[in-house]
Amino acid sequence: MDYVEAFRIIPRSIGSLICLFFITKLMGKKQVSELSLFDYVIGISIGNFTAEMVMNFDYQYINGIVAIVSFGVVSYLVSITTLKSIVLRRFLIGVPTILIEDGKINLDGLRKAKMDVNDLLEECRGMNYFDISEISYAILEVNGKLSVLPKADYKNPTLKDLNIKSEKTELSANVIIDGSLMEENLKNINKSVEWLDKELKKLGHTNYDNVLLATVTNKKLTVFEKRELDGKKVLE
Repeated sequence: MDYVEAFRIIPRSIGSLICLFFITKLMGKKQVSELSLFDYVIGISIGNFTAEMVMNFDYQYINGIVAIVSFGVVSYLVSITTLKSIVLRRFLIGVPTILIEDGKINLDGLRKAKMDVNDLLEECRGMNYFDISEISYAILEVNGKLSVLPKADYKNPTLKDLNIKSEKTELSANVIIDGSLMEENLKNINKSVEWLDKELKKLGHTNYDNVLLATVTNKKLTVFEKRELDGKKVLE
């Protein structure tokens, strides 16, 4: 490939990227966070079209755009349709499969999921269950993730179980990021710049320049300074 062809790839790549971005926005966040089998097929197909558009100069660029848009629209229509029809949802998206039921391995579920016992053990270890006798139910979701319900004896105790009164947890608000004040975030938590400056002084900070990140959670300010740390090596 000569330099002229190499430079021709740049605008084709940028155009494909822009097209993919808007199509992904159309299909929604589910496409990138929780892929069902249908979403997976759509994603692979669109990726193949994009590769052809960018690298194959004999390939009509507009044909690739039409193909990507068509698949994106189909995916969007399917997502809308499956919201209204449980029958189509089960057919196109699938249903969860029970792999462990009431503490017993469900062989029929393993067959449906095309898994063997070793696959099940590996998935359980990924959920930090090295002893499957601690599991009451294990369900393989349609996106391929394993959901586990432990037996009562192995559940982590909650504050309610321990009779400990807890405060309402609020979302953290980032009020300073890399030395810059986030005024809108301050307003959202009904705090003023004067309040922030006062709290910063209590922690020994007179300006924002040396603050990498400052967050407010449950009216408490936490500050992370800009400093270089000697990173520890992970044990091999």
